[in-house]
Amino acid sequence: MTGYGKSSVRLEQGTLTVEIRTLNAKGCDISIKSSLLPKDRELGIRQRIADALHRGTIDVYLNWEPTAGAGAARIDHAVAMEYWNQIRQLAAETGSPNIGLDSRAAAVTIDSVLRLPGVVDSAKSDVVTDENWPLVQTAFEECLQRVNDYRSREGEALWRDVTARVGNILALEDEVEAHDAERTEAVRARILKAAEELGVKLDAERFEQEMIFYLEKYDINEEKVRLRQHCKYFLDTLENEPQPGRKLGFIIQEMGREINTTGSKANHALIQKSVVRMKDELEKIREQSMNIL
Repeated sequence: MTGYGKSSVRLEQGTLTVEIRTLNAKGCDISIKSSLLPKDRELGIRQRIADALHRGTIDVYLNWEPTAGAGAARIDHAVAMEYWNQIRQLAAETGSPNIGLDSRAAAVTIDSVLRLPGVVDSAKSDVVTDENWPLVQTAFEECLQRVNDYRSREGEALWRDVTARVGNILALEDEVEAHDAERTEAVRARILKAAEELGVKLDAERFEQEMIFYLEKYDINEEKVRLRQHCKYFLDTLENEPQPGRKLGFIIQEMGREINTTGSKANHALIQKSVVRMKDELEKIREQSMNIL
């Protein structure tokens, strides 16, 4: 679910840039990190983003670059002249020099007037208006499309990675099956050797009963069948579901349960080695599945 998109639109007095970044998350957490978007438009934009991106931690940035002169502060001439006339009147009443004729005094006075409240209006006009909203909306749509294009490219790489790792698990399961028959014979040989060394004569019927008990206790056929079925279900879900991420998480849990049970019943070094490698592959699949919608 990692993604990035950027789109710009030319408005009356400058350029507005829409930027969207997404990270992995179970839900859809949208954060608009700008005051440029009017409050009456925010709910609709949030809904559109949720519909387009579905899941993830989503940060939305709006950046404004005004054209030359468009961002300049405005002087309120009426307010400035009112201050100026009051200052001249005060100067005359106090017997000060005529500041209107003294250029140096006039410059100092003008600088002071510009600092007075209400003379310079530095407040920005609304960037996004009803008139230019269709252009801004188009920029959002382009940005969302680029985020999804980015996600699609990431998704192709993820698909190749997780399907290859599921294939690795199935190959390791073949190794487990190959060692399973060997495991039974190894246990039989180990018991017979121990009895021989101890000089114990085993009852043939009792020995076969104990072997049957052992085979039932450590049998992993059910785990092998279920693990293969889970792997098939994983691949089918990945291929056919439009948004398989949540379901894949549950399937991964079931795959892990069968692998762990196989390991607990293994009682065989080579099978244990294969199980550890399967766990490693499954953990990497689990990490990657967090990126899948």
